[in-house]
Amino acid sequence: MAPLHLQAALSELLGDARLVASELPECALKLWLIDADNMDRAFSPEETRRILDEPPYWSFCWASGLAMARYLAERPEWVAGKRVLDFGAGSGIAGIAAAKAGALEVVACDLDPLALQASRANAALNGVELNYSSDFFAEDDRFDLILVADVLYDRANLPLLDEFLSRGQQALVADSRVRDFRHPLYRQLDTLHALTLPDLAEPHEFRQVSLYHASRGAV
Repeated sequence: MAPLHLQAALSELLGDARLVASELPECALKLWLIDADNMDRAFSPEETRRILDEPPYWSFCWASGLAMARYLAERPEWVAGKRVLDFGAGSGIAGIAAAKAGALEVVACDLDPLALQASRANAALNGVELNYSSDFFAEDDRFDLILVADVLYDRANLPLLDEFLSRGQQALVADSRVRDFRHPLYRQLDTLHALTLPDLAEPHEFRQVSLYHASRGAV
């Protein structure tokens, strides 16, 4: 059964929407996601207003998060035995993948209380334990790696790229939105392919996820 508090929050936005425990493609993880059937319909003006005011982004698996989860599963050396913070955790997928890959500690960090609740529910669904934080800047400089998936969709967040190494030795950023990405601290590692679930029929370009890396030692 879906977590009652999350289902209630989703129902306030979309009365007939349901959270479903969904297996992710090419990834040994599951998430509580909004049911795909509910997305395949026209929304009323009032529903559209509510979604825009309080988007339930924690009820989706965004392409960048899925791509990062797959990447960490294939390359656990990034996180194995390390202290990791998942910045802008949303559903918690990146942090959960890090925990599955052997991280010593994972902190899911998000400003939205519902995102932290979703991360907690999804961690339980996958049989891992995470810690939780609502304030990145209240954390100590003690992390080996900062994970950042699907945060740069809002260009106002780009200055955060300068801040990640203030709390971690390295940062790994997955993004499918910024096409003119240029930052002196970050280099592109790879281009990954993934889609958002439920499928929002996004343009093909948003299914191309770029992975960037920065290291404090390279500063």
